[in-house]
Amino acid sequence: MKLEGSLVALITPMDSNGAVDYDALSRLLNFHIDAGTDAIVAVGTTGESATLNVDEHLQVIAYTVDVVNKRIPVVAGTGANSTQEAIHLTRQAHELGADAALLVVPYYNKPTQEGLYQHFKAIANAVAIPQVLYNVPGRTVADMSNETIARLADIENIVGCKDATGDMQRGQELVRLCGDKISILSGDDATALEYMKLGAKGDISVTANVAPKLMSQMCAAALAGDFDLAEQYDAKLSALHQHLFVESNPIPVKYAVAKMGYTSNTLRLPLTSMSQEHEALIDAAITQASSE
Repeated sequence: MKLEGSLVALITPMDSNGAVDYDALSRLLNFHIDAGTDAIVAVGTTGESATLNVDEHLQVIAYTVDVVNKRIPVVAGTGANSTQEAIHLTRQAHELGADAALLVVPYYNKPTQEGLYQHFKAIANAVAIPQVLYNVPGRTVADMSNETIARLADIENIVGCKDATGDMQRGQELVRLCGDKISILSGDDATALEYMKLGAKGDISVTANVAPKLMSQMCAAALAGDFDLAEQYDAKLSALHQHLFVESNPIPVKYAVAKMGYTSNTLRLPLTSMSQEHEALIDAAITQASSE
């Protein structure tokens, strides 16, 4: 399958009691489809996957698939630091109708490169759904090398890699090694345009939660090779790229989406609401992105 453009790493909206707010989720999904978002990434890091239980995790995927109704692809976050748990979540997402799965590098237990290869190979062999690797060493500690990603790119149903290292020299090498086999996608909004200039096919984006139309326009322009236009769009997004990470993701983006009126500003512990001292930064960034 073809994954490119602006893929939103969607928040999971919650009501004031901390329960998943499915009415708000429906509004957000339709908001993104109307704004031109190219795919929904459900229950990833930004979707607070770490604090949803397995039943909730699968219910959010099922609801997302149902509301989206094949209008755009749904990529389900199904990674875990247990290979068997990742296989279970991926199999369930496949049965629920997700179009692809996003699989994060196992966290905390620090596997070797061979361990990473065998982990992702086992999931790919167990579940015949298109799969996207996700390397984010800033959160997982373990860091999947370009050489390991290139080995995995030879597996038929591994179709992409979300690279959130923010390292453009390394990204250029990754595109050279396997960009003709899988879709290389940025996982770092601030460097996404530069990465696309090097051959990445799009961005799995936190910023898209707040400015989906502008992110879609930026990615479309970059994919078309119109980098001057893409830079004009990206300039409006630059403050969001920066300030949505002023505290741990998804704390600031949850505040921003609540500020826009789509959900309450509720997160699950151990995450807490954003400090008031940062609110003006996010408010100004939203204004900058929405300016004509």
